[in-house]
Amino acid sequence: MSRTDRLMRLMDALRRLPAPVTAARLAEETGVSRRQLYRDIATLRAGGALIDGEAGLGYALTEDPALPPQSFSRLEIEALLLAISGLRTLGDPELTRAGEDALARIIATLPESQGRHAMHTTMRLFRAPAQRPSPQVDMALLRAALWEERSLVIDYLDLHDAATTREIWPLGLSYSDNHMMLLAHCKLREDFRTFHVPRIRAMRPGGTSFRPRRVALVREYISRPCATRPQSG
Repeated sequence: MSRTDRLMRLMDALRRLPAPVTAARLAEETGVSRRQLYRDIATLRAGGALIDGEAGLGYALTEDPALPPQSFSRLEIEALLLAISGLRTLGDPELTRAGEDALARIIATLPESQGRHAMHTTMRLFRAPAQRPSPQVDMALLRAALWEERSLVIDYLDLHDAATTREIWPLGLSYSDNHMMLLAHCKLREDFRTFHVPRIRAMRPGGTSFRPRRVALVREYISRPCATRPQSG
């Protein structure tokens, strides 16, 4: 992990975790030794971050120079918190963590009164976690291929338990209570296909780019009548 990434992760942990945060917890969150953590805190302080506390007492971020001040209405704050809490029901821990880190950054920029409201919201989301199998593949690799518009080669087990290997252009992920689906343009079929992500047994980079065709392909898929859209696999 680069020094910049490590310091960003430390700032995210200070924004997100209830203060004061112990050095042991911060070291665990950032994946460094406690000695390195103390050096990183000193670096952040030298860069202008106001971090109260010391070894043995814990740390709290009291002023974050990296983020400009923002302002939201009470209802907007409630809506943001509800939306982020809903990520926990999707069964995607990395996505949930990313949402919580982003929310912590937003809260860190709020005026004091709005920050207090964010800590004591009145609305709660009660929803059972999604009931579907967990993916067996590296979701970070899949998301990177979606963002970078690069092909993947997947080993897939279709709904009839037939195994195939094919190259795809990944276009988008969708979540429901029972399914996590990947929309892709399949090079084997030369058409759109939807794949059940938990039924992808292996995944590796395909080595080809389809940029900048993703948006146009998604629009083409959406424009088709539902009855004529290709089915799974």
